[in-house]
Amino acid sequence: MDEQQARPGGGPPMWWRHGPPWWNRGEDGEERAPRWPWRSTLLITAFVMAGSTFAAQGQQDREDLDPFARVLLFVAAGLLLWRKRYPVAVAFGTAAAAMLYLGAGYPYGPVFLAVAVACFNAIITGHRKAAWAAVGVLWVGHVLVAHWLYQWLPPSGDSAAPWGQEGVIAAWVAAIVAVSELARTRREQWVKERAERAQAARRRADEERLRIARELHDVLAHSISVINVQAGVGLALLDTDPEQARTALTTIKAQSKEALGEVRQVLDTLRTPGDAPRAPAPGLDRLPELVEQAASAGLTVEVEGEPPRLAPGTDLAAFRIVQEALTNVVRHSESRHARVHLDHDDGTTLRLRIDDDGPATGTDAGGSGNGLAGMRERAAALGGTIEAGPRGDGGFRVLAALPLKASAETKENR
Repeated sequence: MDEQQARPGGGPPMWWRHGPPWWNRGEDGEERAPRWPWRSTLLITAFVMAGSTFAAQGQQDREDLDPFARVLLFVAAGLLLWRKRYPVAVAFGTAAAAMLYLGAGYPYGPVFLAVAVACFNAIITGHRKAAWAAVGVLWVGHVLVAHWLYQWLPPSGDSAAPWGQEGVIAAWVAAIVAVSELARTRREQWVKERAERAQAARRRADEERLRIARELHDVLAHSISVINVQAGVGLALLDTDPEQARTALTTIKAQSKEALGEVRQVLDTLRTPGDAPRAPAPGLDRLPELVEQAASAGLTVEVEGEPPRLAPGTDLAAFRIVQEALTNVVRHSESRHARVHLDHDDGTTLRLRIDDDGPATGTDAGGSGNGLAGMRERAAALGGTIEAGPRGDGGFRVLAALPLKASAETKENR
């Protein structure tokens, strides 16, 4: 019902842009089982029967409407009940009933309405040639009856019809075909638009799912890595150095609390879509905090350069890239020292370089393998790039380039 109402902000109703509700298609673009058009068929049948009676009063030179004529009128209109399921058969059936009706010399009238509705339905459902053939056969049959067979058909003493009448009938047939073709074209456009909307909705859902997956991966990977290192320290020093073990447990508690807070923030965006986040997203202003967390995991981080003022999306991506790179150092490198270099001298690009001296541990650190992929997805979403790989001296380097102005404009346009 909502789609049939006018939009609150003005403009045409939703069904005018996306199709009326009687197109027999669901919102997902899939075909539904055709319904029986009872009401429309009853209305058309009543109109054909009553209209033919009224039209016969002004055509005294034609045959009276006897029971056989009523049966033909009823059959022509009643066949429309099956037009959704058997459009081709109904188109030819109504044309045949109308042809018999006219060949028997009965008055002209709304019997043609049944043919028009049947052919209209056949065209919009894709059976164009069948509909054209049905109206063509009806017109050719009428020409034969009106100009040749009338000598042997009722009413007796009838003369040939004027050729101007055939032009009117031809115009009527052309009008039916033109309107039907226009409706078919519009329907195909509506179906295409509906499929595009469904595809866009799926794409937005996939993008949101990937975004949340990246956030959860980055939050949990970093926090769990720190917790894992501190748990190992605590277990190793539990008996020999209880104070150091207490410090490790304190770090685990603080890190797990922070991880839970960030996970809740990500989950809140799922519960309240479209609302502003309850807490600001992390950015490079939390880099000192990140360095402190890395230090608690036994990694010394040296930071060079100052971050510029960034759009929220770029700031979050830069922070997560640095966080993931440092997490990978903790997991996969024997080096206990890393360097983070920030550069934005050209004023258009933020360059991040994270180095460690290696070598790699060569052991499975329990990661999912999605860290580098997530960094590349973040950078690509902002129009940037990520390069990551081993250095010649045995270390590992991550290079990120994030466009500043393009990122800000992208954020504003979303």
